[in-house]
Amino acid sequence: MTNTPKPTGKALLNNAHNHMPLGVADSYRYWGEQDTVFLKSMKGGTITDCDDNVFVDFRLAYGPIILGYRDTRVDQEVISAITDIGTISGFSTPLDSEVISLVKALCPNIEKMRFANSGTEAVIGAVRTARGFTGRNKIVVVEGGFHGLYDEMMWKPDVDNWDSETQAAPEITSFGAGIPENTREHLETVPLNDFEALDEVFARVGNDIAAIVIEPIMGNCGSISSSQEYMQKLRDICDKNDSLLIMDEVKTGFRVAKGGVQELYNIKADLTTYAKAMGNGYPVAAFGGRADVMDMIKFGADGVTHGGTYTANMIALSAAKATLTILKETDALETIDQVGADIQEVLGRVFTQFGIEHRFAGPNAMFGVHFGDEVPHNYRDWKKTNSDLYTTFAHNLIKNGVMLEPDSREPWFICEAHKNVDLEWLENVATQSMQDALNP
Repeated sequence: MTNTPKPTGKALLNNAHNHMPLGVADSYRYWGEQDTVFLKSMKGGTITDCDDNVFVDFRLAYGPIILGYRDTRVDQEVISAITDIGTISGFSTPLDSEVISLVKALCPNIEKMRFANSGTEAVIGAVRTARGFTGRNKIVVVEGGFHGLYDEMMWKPDVDNWDSETQAAPEITSFGAGIPENTREHLETVPLNDFEALDEVFARVGNDIAAIVIEPIMGNCGSISSSQEYMQKLRDICDKNDSLLIMDEVKTGFRVAKGGVQELYNIKADLTTYAKAMGNGYPVAAFGGRADVMDMIKFGADGVTHGGTYTANMIALSAAKATLTILKETDALETIDQVGADIQEVLGRVFTQFGIEHRFAGPNAMFGVHFGDEVPHNYRDWKKTNSDLYTTFAHNLIKNGVMLEPDSREPWFICEAHKNVDLEWLENVATQSMQDALNP
């Protein structure tokens, strides 16, 4: 992928193969035998690998970093919690309600909430609660959305291998082996912004639809976004059918606005999932919403069960309290929004210089880049973009010191520390990277 020397990283990967499948702790961290990244440090908006190569990082661990790596305002609160309280007890602490009060102050869609440790756990909790409340089974998801790595949500439209000339719709396939076919039984998929598909699925199985789960701005699909009209359609059809609307804000929550994506659309979900930016990189997540729905979590055969040994641990909650307080009381998100706009302006000049049709999608804090003459309206439209050129361009950026995911389905994530990025340097790097992509 790159020409950057990585002898230490290669030696670390060789050793790691003795201990982990693919030599990594998360399959998505494996970038091949020559290019898998091993880091030695992170600070602000930059990362340094084990061979001392420094990168300005727009990957940000897939989005959790909202202020910057090793933000002292957050880290000091975590250190204080460890030294003054402890890390985990199996009991409640005042931090539980303090953090939820902060969330409620930012997000009026939240009346009651429970914590989790990851976005996957939060989605599991929200879906189970929706099923318990409605007494129904089916969940509708939108093509291109990502809702965690558990069996039911690990079915996706195979857009990569879809032939739009001969196939009416992409085949639905699993993420890989080990996922039982019967986990698809209660899952329905629809294209984003497609009103007819939504009407069809509700006409066919509406009496068993517990909820729709949607990322209104798709964090694993280049920030392709719902239209305002589609979001209103979702709200209306759920209300009419007594189904619940679950907004997955694992990536957009506390990033695209203080109140998340629901502030942007001014439409409330019945249940919402959060993670990522909620703790500036510390492992914390949550789900919550309407009090009557959340109160289904209770003891007894008619109640929904929720728990977890590490749920609401003091490390996670102290980080969330510090991060949410900063986002609530400072102009951090306004700074991030401006930096994201400035970076898009730089990239736009570079693309225009080389005559490349391009469109940006999503909010400035997590924008997608699509090479084509229109913003994709859904995942199937993404197939029409020149993603191969983007991947080559991204590989060149990495070679030249800009880290990002080399797949146009992943957005550029911006954090507050990126206000220190040298935009002239970035423009020069982007220019060289695109020139090399077009003239290999």
